[in-house]
Amino acid sequence: MLKSRKSRIVALTLSTLLVGSLLSGCGSTAGKNSNQVITYNLGANPKTIDPGLNTSVEGGIVIANAFEGLTEVDAKNQPHPGIAKSWDITDGGKHYVFHLRKNAKWSDGKPVTAHDFEYGWKRALAPDTASEYAYQLYYLKNAQGYNESTLPADKKTPGVASATADQVGVKATDDYTLDVELENPTPYFLSLMAFQTYMPERKDIVSKDPSGWALKPSSYVSDGAFKLQTWKQNSKLEFVKNDYYWNKSSVKLDKLNYTVLNDATSYMSAFQSGQVDIIDSPPAEQTPNLLKQGKAKTYVNIGNYYYGFNLDPKAKLDPVVAKAMNNADFRKAVNLAIDREALVKNVVKGGEVPATSFVPTGMLGPDGKQFKGKKYFPAKGDVAQAKQLLAKAGYPDGKGLPTIELMYNSDGNNPDIAQAIQQMLKTNLNINVNLRAVERKIQLDETTKHTYAGISRNGWSADYADPMTFIDMWVTNGGNNTTGYSNPAYDKLVKEAKSEADPAKRFDEMHQAEDILMNDMPIIPLYEYNVVCCMKSYVKGTYRTPMDVLYFTKAYVEK
Repeated sequence: MLKSRKSRIVALTLSTLLVGSLLSGCGSTAGKNSNQVITYNLGANPKTIDPGLNTSVEGGIVIANAFEGLTEVDAKNQPHPGIAKSWDITDGGKHYVFHLRKNAKWSDGKPVTAHDFEYGWKRALAPDTASEYAYQLYYLKNAQGYNESTLPADKKTPGVASATADQVGVKATDDYTLDVELENPTPYFLSLMAFQTYMPERKDIVSKDPSGWALKPSSYVSDGAFKLQTWKQNSKLEFVKNDYYWNKSSVKLDKLNYTVLNDATSYMSAFQSGQVDIIDSPPAEQTPNLLKQGKAKTYVNIGNYYYGFNLDPKAKLDPVVAKAMNNADFRKAVNLAIDREALVKNVVKGGEVPATSFVPTGMLGPDGKQFKGKKYFPAKGDVAQAKQLLAKAGYPDGKGLPTIELMYNSDGNNPDIAQAIQQMLKTNLNINVNLRAVERKIQLDETTKHTYAGISRNGWSADYADPMTFIDMWVTNGGNNTTGYSNPAYDKLVKEAKSEADPAKRFDEMHQAEDILMNDMPIIPLYEYNVVCCMKSYVKGTYRTPMDVLYFTKAYVEK
């Protein structure tokens, strides 16, 4: 999912890092909460909390605690029965039959049925819905063909035949049985069943108001532990315990609040005064001491903080800027002019690891070794080579280059990072960069539509524990392809990897794809994420997956 402002992953293997990821709390017990109420600062107002439309971590956390999929995942991201009490897997992993609980209900008391899952999945795939995460459902038979069915012939993916909604591989055979057919065996499919785009949705509610149903408590009907009570835009979301949730006996909280403070000083003050119980990404200048004193802790997040170039041929860029953006030597020069070691040490200050590839640490191959094995460029950069590449691109010492705009969302430490990059590019390459700070919603909108004027900040947190979650986002016209990048050779390797049954060959194809991506350099990976968190000591039972989804379904306040 698209990241807002949170930090990096600790550089160890996934299997090692996941152990002990239960949040144990830190910080003062001042302002101790005597009620079963927890307040967590999301850091940004969600653009949407519609499961079929959301792409951000903020919205994903809200959805994960309001909805439940066929499975749920634990702190190790291992799947367990959710709304589905059991399932059968046949045809070499291509055919699933899920058996739903008959006591599962929506927050208005109506039964959760297999039809709700079929509707929710097909709605996300429907061309009219324009879901940026539709591709996450392409594992279903004929799903991509249906999603692309209304595209002109020259825009469709080669080799993918058009399909109708009825031909998509998901079918409710009765109220409590869901039949699912996949294009290819998918080892992580059960974990995907806990992902937001695979949540059920109520046709009778959503179809009445497709764009507004998720904004109002009266229509935001959910099937998980909590239900929406109020949403004060740009202020707070308030959820209460869902008394119709099938597993309500395990839910101890009466109320779950989300604040949306995006200024680090403000939310740190709110935490210290007891108005907020949990914050992520404390002010960078305070982070080292907070970690040293045990008042903050670092948690796993498999993800990458990166910048992207706008390469969309349809983007209305200044022609001179567009010419530079579309020059691979220029992009490589910018990448090599950045000292990531200095960036994480002097600016971010949370123990981040410089990114020297796009797929971060934490993904294991079939041989048990890290998928990440190659450093595509030095962490400290290479200014001499950067200057040579800039001259090769036709801009010796920056001559002939217009001012390049760098757009970033203004929360957290993003402004400090942008200023550091601005200075490095000016000092090392004589490139003038104009900084433009925007709200998170605007940043998401502009990167999605490719309307930013040059370079944009972004971040990506894994959706599941496989390198493909980082690889397939850069295919041509991909829903989360924030740059407009396109390379047929890359697309071909991704398609082959998705259909490859041999694990070793599959990983090799993904390695080849990343080689192409890092050679074309449509993006500038800066550092690998982690999450630096401050939590009141009376908060217990929360857990955070390495995909940076924080769960409150078993949380409580220790009185």
